[in-house]
Amino acid sequence: MSGSQSSVSRRRLLKGAGAMWLLSVSQIGLAAVSQVVAVRVWPASTYTRVTVESNQVIKYKQFTLSNPDRLVVDLEGVHLNSVLKGMGMQIRSDDPFIKSARVGQFDPWTVRMVFELKQDVAPQLFALAPVAGFKERLVMDLYPVNAKDVQDPLLALLEEYNKGDLEQQMPKQDSGPQPGKAGRDRPIVIMLDPGHGGEDPGATGKYRTREKDVVLQIARRLYALIEKEGNMKAYMTRNEDVFIPLKVRVAKAQKQRADLFVSIHADAFTSRQPSGSSVFALSTKGATSTAAKYLAETQNASDLIGGVSKSGDRYLDHTMFDMVQSLTINDSLKFGKAVLNKLGNVNNLHKNQVEQAGFAVLKAPDIPSILVETAFISNVEEERKLKTAKFQQEVAESILAGIKAYFADGATLARRG
Repeated sequence: MSGSQSSVSRRRLLKGAGAMWLLSVSQIGLAAVSQVVAVRVWPASTYTRVTVESNQVIKYKQFTLSNPDRLVVDLEGVHLNSVLKGMGMQIRSDDPFIKSARVGQFDPWTVRMVFELKQDVAPQLFALAPVAGFKERLVMDLYPVNAKDVQDPLLALLEEYNKGDLEQQMPKQDSGPQPGKAGRDRPIVIMLDPGHGGEDPGATGKYRTREKDVVLQIARRLYALIEKEGNMKAYMTRNEDVFIPLKVRVAKAQKQRADLFVSIHADAFTSRQPSGSSVFALSTKGATSTAAKYLAETQNASDLIGGVSKSGDRYLDHTMFDMVQSLTINDSLKFGKAVLNKLGNVNNLHKNQVEQAGFAVLKAPDIPSILVETAFISNVEEERKLKTAKFQQEVAESILAGIKAYFADGATLARRG
């Protein structure tokens, strides 16, 4: 080989090696970049949540600016993509907290998100690990700064929950059931709990019907029916598409001194065959069936899916959750049986008795509490029924009939005199 040919070969070899080195460096750099796969905005009257979902944990920095009020969040190790560019289109005009949002590549390794605000906010940012099909999530919750001045019991409970001081909001427990005929001296207070909400859709049917939407409609119908009763008063843990932690749902029932707690769901199973309505009560000694255990585990995962901050998890479980009285569970079973009997008039029953398992949302120590699985949303036929106004109304009427039957059987008010 001549010297000139050897020189050309060496140059080609060096170019090839250099190209391979640059490619490897480029691949390493790309591997370090977090890929944002989804951005979701959940506006509500109590707080607005923004969720950024990515294939890797995102490091972030946040700060606020004034004139006008803005929240700035820098996402590190992120490149601007079409998902992020579309974030501004998700801001609704009726969002109580966010006026507009824009996003841009602040520097080669940082994406800056700027939220122009309608009012002062107290932002809370935290990360959520992958769960139930979700990848890594960065959650931004925007609460009003003047929360203490807003006459909203739910907002007050959420504020205390986020500080880890939820127990301070709870009224002192009464010594036991009060004598007298229910509804005679004061209205019967009923807390309605539409399951899931916001980031947590609950179960989803074959035709994309979401549990959180269906149960909210049923709860609203039941609320309207109860409000027409002269001796009853209804409250709801949520009346919009918002995520509420399980413990806050229970705490709201206690805060309102509810006499009954009704959590409304539309269950799902791993196959599409199961069908029928069910009613569940709490068990502190294990589930009454494998299916009940499975259902409790899936419902209790709501906080992991919907997303709660670690500060909220500091709430002392032993204060509220481990003081469950056997008397309250017995009352829950009686209440559940009354509702189950009425549900059997409008739908087939999955089982003819009230089942029990360790549902976190049923753990108020002094309020008879049941979880109503209205139908199997995983069953194609029952998914179709759940979407109809007719079936939703029939379920609501059946639950109300069960409430009336429970008190007609001599039940006393379990809380106030």
